[in-house]
Amino acid sequence: MEPLTEYSVTARPDRCIIEVYDVDAYLGDQKALDASRLRVVAGNGYHLYLHSLQPDIPVHITIRTWATPPHPPEDAEGTTPITLESETGLLVINQLTFGPAGECPLPRPGVYEGHAWWNGREATSNHYDQTLRRIDENWSIEQIGQAWAESPARESYVLDLAFTGPPLPVDDD
Repeated sequence: MEPLTEYSVTARPDRCIIEVYDVDAYLGDQKALDASRLRVVAGNGYHLYLHSLQPDIPVHITIRTWATPPHPPEDAEGTTPITLESETGLLVINQLTFGPAGECPLPRPGVYEGHAWWNGREATSNHYDQTLRRIDENWSIEQIGQAWAESPARESYVLDLAFTGPPLPVDDD
């Protein structure tokens, strides 16, 4: 079975966070952000937070839409159910300090449900911590960047989503 759409981007998890939200739903949610630190991926229906264990090595994010999402792979480090509403049909993948890493078009505006799963999170964090212990005052920015690039693992997050209905009506009261 092939996904209906697939979008991938690399982003830096500045402050250990990557955000995914509808282009018109940019206001954050502190409760969802706090929950991501415990659950890795958490949201409030309009805004998802992906929590990395390190802030510097770029991570890979893939968003796929399906008629029915497949089960996460058995070798995934972790998985969690997610719901994401997009009134515009366009999602932003955001780096907190550096701004948008990309925009993912969805097949249509609406409510999407599925699951998030991830791999390489622990191994990338271990590489990050080991590299920090090796860095001294003689290291250049280029050397540090090269050390990050030499991570033996690739930290990746996949959002597998299926359209479940139109956007919920906005309450104007």
